[in-house]
Amino acid sequence: MIVINYNDINVLVLAYLGDNIYEYYVRRFLIEKKISNVNDLQKNAVTFVSAVNQAKYLDELLNNNFFSDEELSIIYRARNHKGGKHPKNCDVITYKYATALEALIGYLKLSNRENRIEEIMNIILGGSIC
Repeated sequence: MIVINYNDINVLVLAYLGDNIYEYYVRRFLIEKKISNVNDLQKNAVTFVSAVNQAKYLDELLNNNFFSDEELSIIYRARNHKGGKHPKNCDVITYKYATALEALIGYLKLSNRENRIEEIMNIILGGSIC
């Protein structure tokens, strides 16, 4: 059996996976709200998946001391990654925070911590921090 240290995986790879997982939760949430029009689903999804909103959610969770030291390590590693490109619709700092949230979710998925992903996504989708 090969043992993988998920702390050694490139944070952008973690964010690549985390982006997919994050979008899955958002899409499932919207479908469960009984939104049946695909255009409406897409419009509603953007309110959760935009880099600006992802950065806002991460900032709120950080300000409320929501994360463990291990999770903060992944967040800060991803946020501080020396990436050169970011989308035109947001600044580099916002993009780095959004990437950090996605990297954390990717890390939690690979670490088989679905319950923690559920906690984070319930707060984001519910709009309130416990």
